[in-house]
Parts: sequence; C-alpha cells; structure tokens
Amino acid sequence: MRCKLLIAATTSLLLLTAGCSTLERVVYRPDINQGNYLTPADVAKVQTGMTQQQVAYTLGTPMLRDPFGTQTWHYVFRREPGHQKVKQETLTLSFDAAGKLTEIKNTDYKPDNGDETTSEIASETVKD
Repeated sequence: MRCKLLIAATTSLLLLTAGCSTLERVVYRPDINQGNYLTPADVAKVQTGMTQQQVAYTLGTPMLRDPFGTQTWHYVFRREPGHQKVKQETLTLSFDAAGKLTEIKNTDYKPDNGDETTSEIASETVKD
C-alpha cells in the first residue's frame, strides 16, 4: 500500500512539474533591447546634404557600415518585449563620394504619440 502511494505521489509530482513548461506567460522573460535607439526627433534632425560627421554627431555611430565600399550606414534597433513579437526598426543612410547624405530610408522609426508631422518626417524616403 505504501509503495503504491509513493508511486502515485511521484507520478503526480512529475506530471505537475512537466506542466509548468506550458505556462509560458507565468515565466518571467526580460525585455531585450539591442542596437541604436533613435527617437523620432533624432530622425527628424537628419536631412539630405549633411556630412558624415554631422550625421554621426546627431545620431551616433551606426550599427553597420557597408563593408563593400559604398557609403551606406545602417542604424538598427531590435526590441524583444517579454512575451511579444520581435520588432525591428531600421534607418538606412546613403552618402555620395564626397561624404554628403543623399538618401534616407526609414523602416518603422515612427512616433508613439501619433503626431502627424513627425510621423511624416520620420517615415519619408528622401532623394536629392
């Protein structure tokens, strides 16, 4: 009798602890932020015609510089909130041979407050 009770208790304990892995939301997962965090105000400061030094002063060092000789800078911010989908925001800046900013490509660097003018500035692609 005692052996059956011990086996039943052990089996119950194993089944209950195996079920813990299915409770994903209960397990704490910290937010993971990586890369260049840029506010919409920072992105709005960048305009075509700026030099590489001016852009670096305004936004900081880019996450990636194109290693193949073209003057392209990538500012990437990756956000992984606890139990939500990963969000990635990318700002790509292209420079000419003289080091002047010629193109701004923006992916998802948009304000959270719904300000239309900042949103338009932050999401436009500009060519000189």
